[in-house]
Amino acid sequence: MNARVFRARRVITPHGEGAASVVVRAGRITEIVPFDAPVSAAEVVEISDDAVLLPGLVDSHVHVNEPGRTEWEGFASATRAAAAGGVTTLIDMPLNSIPATIDTAALRAKTEAAQGKCHIDVGFWGGAVGDNLSTLPALAEAGVFGFKAFLLPSGVDEFCHLNRDQLEATVRAVAAIDGLLIVHAEDPDVIDAAPAPHGPSYADFLASRPAEAEYRAIETLIELAEKYSARVHVLHLSAATALPLLAAARARGVRITAETCPHYLTLSAEEIPDGDTAFKCCPPIRDRDNQRRLWNGLRNNTIDAVVSDHSPSTVDLKRAGGGDFGTAWGGIAGLQVGLSAVWTAAPDWVALTDIVRWTATGPADLVGLNHKGRIAIGADADFCVFAPHETFVVDAAALRQRNPISAYDGRELRGVVRSTWLRGERITGDQPRGRLLQKGM
Repeated sequence: MNARVFRARRVITPHGEGAASVVVRAGRITEIVPFDAPVSAAEVVEISDDAVLLPGLVDSHVHVNEPGRTEWEGFASATRAAAAGGVTTLIDMPLNSIPATIDTAALRAKTEAAQGKCHIDVGFWGGAVGDNLSTLPALAEAGVFGFKAFLLPSGVDEFCHLNRDQLEATVRAVAAIDGLLIVHAEDPDVIDAAPAPHGPSYADFLASRPAEAEYRAIETLIELAEKYSARVHVLHLSAATALPLLAAARARGVRITAETCPHYLTLSAEEIPDGDTAFKCCPPIRDRDNQRRLWNGLRNNTIDAVVSDHSPSTVDLKRAGGGDFGTAWGGIAGLQVGLSAVWTAAPDWVALTDIVRWTATGPADLVGLNHKGRIAIGADADFCVFAPHETFVVDAAALRQRNPISAYDGRELRGVVRSTWLRGERITGDQPRGRLLQKGM
């Protein structure tokens, strides 16, 4: 069988960084041999000495929004943007599409909408909305990677949040099928007691989503995960005050994991101009000291993954209210630039091996895709060729996402994705070759 060989002076594998030749046959990695080892191959892809061969990133937190809100984002545009940012696998959230992915009929509508449009591999989360507990086993059987829940209003009417009793029932039901529950963790009582967001002041918006809301919600999730021996994952952690809670729970064997996002690691409240709602997201971007502690949470393995929470909308919705943080859509569209943003902001102790663990291997392991997110024999030959010292300036209008608005617009970032490869074939953005994934594939 004809082979394609990727030869690089710098390759990131589970064993670290080194020079190697990576042999690919039929879309899988079959050998990893010394750089100069003779290999019979139909083609040799030489990676320049100023670039690094990384595994393709796995982004387990993406809102594609198709069908139903395809004007916000769609499978074609989202997967092109992902590939341009080195991402080769994404898992699509069960909202903000219409219908929401809360039963098998909605999952079929989602997969039919995605068919033939994806430039990278795509899987799906299901939704847990309180009155669909009986459908969760069927959704799991149909191949969703787990179930998402909100503890407060989601922002769209078709995806309901869970009250305390519904949350407990959901944790119990997901544990019964050994599934994974992923949770937007902000406590509704704390949010309700905070001042309502309004006007252009970012400080006022930040006060409307206090860190205490995340802390209290995570306390509740830990209690329930421990009670039912359930697998629970905290989405988009922004409040570093919750890190000791998570660390202590994990130390005593609670099955709880957590992720954070590039915008929490790279942007800070101090630099956000009043009225610039491109920066609005929930939970919010907090201050620099909080950011420093999030990096430490990654360093000590309390945080398992860094994923985009790509939550796009139309420009009109993102700018609604003319700079009013209470009115504008909340979400950061960062799918294409996340790798570069994190690498730019990384403290001195961070190496590319760390970046790969957080953005590729960690998310892949979270969802059980053991053949993704690593350069290892038997894994899919998904690669990102990354030039870590090259810089570029983000131009929102040039991004591959559907709508030209970005919190990173005009920023100079370090690290350029030169090419992205799916199962050993370069992604050009012309011919969609991505597969639709199911849990267990």
